Amino acid sequence: MTLRPRARLLCLLLVAAAAPGCGGPAGSDATTSTLAAAATAAPVLPPAASPVATQDGLLPLLEVFRSPACGCCGAWVEHMQHAGFPVQVREVDDLEAVRRQMGVPFGKGSCHTARIDGYIVEGHVPAADIRRLLAQRPNARGLVLPGMPAGSPGMEMPDGHVQPYTVELVGHDGVSRAWSRHGD
Repeated sequence: MTLRPRARLLCLLLVAAAAPGCGGPAGSDATTSTLAAAATAAPVLPPAASPVATQDGLLPLLEVFRSPACGCCGAWVEHMQHAGFPVQVREVDDLEAVRRQMGVPFGKGSCHTARIDGYIVEGHVPAADIRRLLAQRPNARGLVLPGMPAGSPGMEMPDGHVQPYTVELVGHDGVSRAWSRHGD
């Protein structure tokens, strides 16, 4: 069965809205208004920010776009700040439109999307992987970590368990390949 782009978007939003802690329970007023907004409007993103001087030298500002209802996004932001990145958080109601505008491939989404020095960063990507991206500067869109793997930054488990996960590098053609593996 092939879905038209708008139908695929609505299906994805229904699944995302049902995720605990990241958008409220399915069928809630918040979910209904989010779905209505997603079907009709796309946000206009502000221009990318300039680098900011930090203790580690000049690191670019990490702009994080997230839902106001998601708690794990804040933990990932803290991870990035502890790693020395200056961070600016923008709360948005329609994260899927942000992903589309930034070029995150369909099916590679998580609960927050970021932009840093011309690259996208989707999901709970470790700071070390982002530093490597900035150092190597591959000709690509950026990094994605689909879903919300247990033990990834911002999703730490009390017992220290890390579910194996792979951070992917997404090319300009939308094709992704393994960038790093964690929790093996």
